[in-house]
Amino acid sequence: MLASTPLAAVAQWFRHRVRQRRRFPSAAPPGRKIIAHRLIGGCSDEPPKSVRTTEIVVEIHARNISTFHPPSPILYASPVHFRKITVVGVGLLGGSLGLAIKKRGLAKEVAGYVRRAASIAECRKAKAVDICTVDLAEAVVDADLIILCTPLGQMLPLLKQLLPAVKRGAIITDVGSVKATVVKELETLVAKSGAHFIGSHPMAGAEKTGVSAARADLFANAVCVVTPTKRSNAIALKKTEAFWQAIGARVLRLTPELHDELVSRSSHLPHVVAATLANLILDPAHPKAQPQLCANGFRDTTRIASGSPEMWRDIAMANRKNLSKALAAFIRDLKKVQSHLKKGDEQAAEKFFQTGKQRRDAWCAQCASSSPE
Repeated sequence: MLASTPLAAVAQWFRHRVRQRRRFPSAAPPGRKIIAHRLIGGCSDEPPKSVRTTEIVVEIHARNISTFHPPSPILYASPVHFRKITVVGVGLLGGSLGLAIKKRGLAKEVAGYVRRAASIAECRKAKAVDICTVDLAEAVVDADLIILCTPLGQMLPLLKQLLPAVKRGAIITDVGSVKATVVKELETLVAKSGAHFIGSHPMAGAEKTGVSAARADLFANAVCVVTPTKRSNAIALKKTEAFWQAIGARVLRLTPELHDELVSRSSHLPHVVAATLANLILDPAHPKAQPQLCANGFRDTTRIASGSPEMWRDIAMANRKNLSKALAAFIRDLKKVQSHLKKGDEQAAEKFFQTGKQRRDAWCAQCASSSPE
């Protein structure tokens, strides 16, 4: 006979399960409460119908195990719902992630870590995170998902600092523009701590920096590359991909090495070219009238040169082999154009511009990202 109330029915079911010596698996630190939706069970193996869709809070007594992907039969309300997500580095990308997470209700709590105390007020004003601190351990403690949103050069030192506070089973990912070195440096360290590292690179951004430029839709329709390895935890990988999809990104799996080769041409080379144009054309050695003749075309072509110098220094150095090859190919093509001009070859010059137009127009027709990057 079923109990008269949902709560009594659940209690009856649990007593039955204990008698069968089927223990509820450990899934959270002492006192942690998790919400179990549609618990599977009953006085046999089915739950009372009166509570099958009841939201039940269950106390779990275990230590240092993530509630996000425990080895348990719990069915989560959402495949990407976290209790706590921590954003390490709340700038443009980190702040936009915080806003997107909060807007879509993907976590009960969003914590942020910043280097400067002055940044805390900026984060509060932008409402990018729920809690902001300069204490790294405080920021990551009990987090189910930790996202590194700092320049590449800061990731390894910060990871070493935060790992002692990371609980077992947590997922750590990043937004770095270079993957091979990041994955190589971080994956082993994270695994030794009992957590899981999955490399990520959302192809979204802007030339503006800081949390004040953050926007919740920055990742909408943007491609996010996820770079698993043979060592990647299958569940952590699935949850990471589901997370990026939940904030609106289109997930693409690549090896870290292939990712770095491709972005050296599509992302890193354009930044070098933009910076070169800005340095060359706006050189003070030119006549004073030069800047006055820089109009929309120059502004659009060099927009990304206004990005963070620290960030792009790290990217260029971390991917210098691939970037050097891309630059060599670019220089070869420039020399071909130079040759057309020297020869006065109008047909070759027109073909050069025509090919560029056709290829870009075709790409734009397929591009749906709202990110200005």
